[in-house]
Amino acid sequence: QVQLVESGGGSVPAGGSLRLSCKASGLARSPNVMGWFRQSPGKEREGVGSMVLRSGNVYYNNAVKGRFTISQDKYNNTIWLEMNSLKPEDSGMYYCGADDGEGTDIAYWGQGTQVTVSS
Repeated sequence: QVQLVESGGGSVPAGGSLRLSCKASGLARSPNVMGWFRQSPGKEREGVGSMVLRSGNVYYNNAVKGRFTISQDKYNNTIWLEMNSLKPEDSGMYYCGADDGEGTDIAYWGQGTQVTVSS
């Protein structure tokens, strides 16, 4: 059974920080790409950032560039999203996704972790 389990969400004031984790298990192949996405009510899900696992190359939504950092812990099959200088517009459900190791389209999703940033 494939599982992507996120943790680390919470409620913080504007300017605060949170660190999210996504631990993967049960995948037959290592993903090529894993990423973080977010969605708030009334908005479409958007990409926050992604990492090409083999190279460690990372790509960020311009809205979070310079404030968020994605990192990888290969030993623990975990990726992290360090979020700093949080803004109210960063609020939403944050989801981790992974491809199936064959392509780069998201095939597996975590159930999400809530991030709320107050003004």
